[in-house]
Amino acid sequence: MNRTERSRREFLRTTAAASAAFVPYVFTSHLAAATKPTSANDRLRIGAIGLRYQGSVVTEKALEYGDVVAVCDVDRTVAEKAREQFNAKASVDEDYRRLLDRDDVDAVVVGTPDHWHSKILVDACRAGKDVYCEKPLTLTVDEGKHVTKVVAETKRVVQVGSWQRSDHRFRLAAELVRAARLGDVKKVTVVLGKNKTGGPFVRRLVPKELNWDLWQGQTPDVAYRKERCHYTFRWWQEYSGGQMTDWGAHHLDVAQWLLGQQHSGPVKIEGTANYPEPSTHSYNVAVDFRAKYTYDDGVELEVLDTGRNGVLVEGTKGRMFVNRGTIAGTPVDDLKSNPLPREDWKLYEHDNLERPARMGKLDAIVNHVGNWYDCIVSREQPICDVVTQHRSVSVCHLGNIAMKLGRPLRWDPVAEEFPGDAEANGHLSREQRKGFEVEA
Repeated sequence: MNRTERSRREFLRTTAAASAAFVPYVFTSHLAAATKPTSANDRLRIGAIGLRYQGSVVTEKALEYGDVVAVCDVDRTVAEKAREQFNAKASVDEDYRRLLDRDDVDAVVVGTPDHWHSKILVDACRAGKDVYCEKPLTLTVDEGKHVTKVVAETKRVVQVGSWQRSDHRFRLAAELVRAARLGDVKKVTVVLGKNKTGGPFVRRLVPKELNWDLWQGQTPDVAYRKERCHYTFRWWQEYSGGQMTDWGAHHLDVAQWLLGQQHSGPVKIEGTANYPEPSTHSYNVAVDFRAKYTYDDGVELEVLDTGRNGVLVEGTKGRMFVNRGTIAGTPVDDLKSNPLPREDWKLYEHDNLERPARMGKLDAIVNHVGNWYDCIVSREQPICDVVTQHRSVSVCHLGNIAMKLGRPLRWDPVAEEFPGDAEANGHLSREQRKGFEVEA
């Protein structure tokens, strides 16, 4: 290894906290100054996997901290466009395993459709790469168990793209709840929006630039229909979970976080929904859906598909509403005269969050990718670690299971199973196509 390579490795792998044990991330201005790239040797060498939209958005943000040296997409047109956008000298592959084999890749950004997240994340960790993985983290509950096990064993730094935790509005909402500014929380209501309907769709020839077999991954091998691919994959149960796992991976994560349940989950789930007429050629996620969760302290969490998108928290001292454009309610109004004391900042402290945001100055901007970079340097846990994100997306999966079965379910959040319910437990995993299994 030459001197330049040693410098890069020493900076990225041993700076600040070379201990293998993870600890909660606590920001200080001293650490921030130390961890911003100051030379070419300090910058990450990034491999980007899945680049049609969100993957390219995250990769663009990562350019502040690193350089793209390899891109991968099963759609050759998408991959070539990404290389043109990020680095004309980057390698291009359709098989992510070749990218992971490269010694000149330090970290990877995963922006594929949902059914590929866990497999690529597990393989990347075993290849010694740190990972930024788009949400939702998993396709099933059992995948989350595998992912958390592998990340713990390999000690890789993994940031999940549930970036609302890095948004000042959601953070403030969670901190106000934790500081009891709403009193005792009684109910949280989450509105996600409607699932898309449509079909039946016609069979088409596979575009010459697309490897359809590889795109399908662990899912059943079916004829190509363009509506199964790219953005609209999220309306097929084979690849995703509709709004429950799309917006739900954001809003239900916030609900778990502000309730202090980020390492646990509900004990009872109820769900109702209608489904399109069975067809292999139409969108098949739930329509007209709702779910209700009950936690062991009696707090209820209700999920609706209609209403104002966001999170409503109701407590004994009032109500508060938060979404990506708004945070409102009595506790927010009271901040100017009654700011949160320093000891009430009970949540993860973040690099770019301005402290005046606690006092009503709500224009702070937080860089979720920047937090990932800081933690790669320090080897600390990022704000959206895989354990809490597995727990949050599990809530999404549990809601879909309850809606599918159409009956109340009991859940053991410690054992992560439905006690004595073989039918429900059968939905915690799915059969995976040979060669694409997600294994711990």
